[in-house]
Amino acid sequence: MDSHLLSDRSSVFRHADPYAVSDYVNQHVGQHFIGLSKTTHPQASLDHRKFASLDLCRISYGTSVRVTSGALESIYHLQVLLRGHCLWRGHGQEHYFEPGELLLINPDEPVDLTYSDDCEKFILKVPTRLLESVCDEQRWLRPSSGIRFLRNHYRLDELEGFTNLLAMICQEAEASDPLLRVQEHYAQIVGSKLISLMSTNVSRESLNSPSISFERILDYIERNLKLDLPAEQLAVQARMSPRSLYTLFQRQLGVTPMQYIRQRKLERIHTCLSDPSCPVRNLTELALDYGFLHLGRFAESYRQQFGELPSHTFKRRH
Repeated sequence: MDSHLLSDRSSVFRHADPYAVSDYVNQHVGQHFIGLSKTTHPQASLDHRKFASLDLCRISYGTSVRVTSGALESIYHLQVLLRGHCLWRGHGQEHYFEPGELLLINPDEPVDLTYSDDCEKFILKVPTRLLESVCDEQRWLRPSSGIRFLRNHYRLDELEGFTNLLAMICQEAEASDPLLRVQEHYAQIVGSKLISLMSTNVSRESLNSPSISFERILDYIERNLKLDLPAEQLAVQARMSPRSLYTLFQRQLGVTPMQYIRQRKLERIHTCLSDPSCPVRNLTELALDYGFLHLGRFAESYRQQFGELPSHTFKRRH
């Protein structure tokens, strides 16, 4: 398989200083630090291609090296071990990767990897915005807190067709006359495959599915409660007219969508104000978090729903 993941046509470094390779990686693939023995004379190699919004990279340091970095924040790193071994440490756990295994690093996870002398990897850099756009296009439900991969390592033979897809995009990346539209299309396919083949927090039962339940719409509201959720936007998400959405809420709950959303926002605030373990610096900040811009109206709505002002609820928990 590894012979199909970038070739000499993508070579940037051969038999080079590992720190020069590391500097290049910091510019194009992701910020990191390397640590290696000063007594060794390693010869690092790197192949690299930009592919639409993706980066494709094949790297070896020629010696045992420890690679560390903070959270990558706006990118996912998918790493396929081609040769040698690699130790991953994280979340109080560790795993020795062998050839044919894949590591997936989420944007909020720090990196701590130790390569063996003969370690060689293929790295796919995926921006968060690509996976978000895939979910939006497919109308999959993604949490407002961000898309996360819930399992961080796989064997490639567990991921049907993914090996061939990686080889295909590498071949397309090295084409003599690359077409950006084709690359963008492939990038979308890669994002779709990642979400559909791997365990994530994305619900692929979209809101416009014929089997969509009313509970699914309520769950979407619950997971996005801090956002502005006008009825028109919710109707678009549910692929129904505003009138149909209004009728559905009246039939199920006896309230309009906006009345329900306001009630849930107030209930979430009430729960937080009543719980001493919920961090609240002041009432104004909490109200604004949930979109209540007119504090007087917020206090009155809260009083009508709970029989007291929010300040009284807040004082009682101390």
